[in-house]
Amino acid sequence: MVRHVVMFKMKEGVSKQETARVLKSMDGVCPQIREMEVGIDFLQSERSYDVILSVLVDDEVALEAYQNDLYHCNVVKKFMHANRVSSVAVDYYVD
Repeated sequence: MVRHVVMFKMKEGVSKQETARVLKSMDGVCPQIREMEVGIDFLQSERSYDVILSVLVDDEVALEAYQNDLYHCNVVKKFMHANRVSSVAVDYYVD
């Protein structure tokens, strides 16, 4: 299994709740996703990111398919690219 984690800093004025809603909209739509979690930061410290996405997929092939999924690209990535300041990601193997 592979865990894909992305943290986002959103542009000023972009709703964190709307961002979380857009990310959660992939659940049940992108077939590669086995498990998904979305969280909104509550601490809001200087080093905090605003929203986190954690997705579990079967393997690297499924991760690539997820990255190229039409809904992920046309809806989620489009929204995130237009509304984020920055993002960081980690992909790692899960036993």
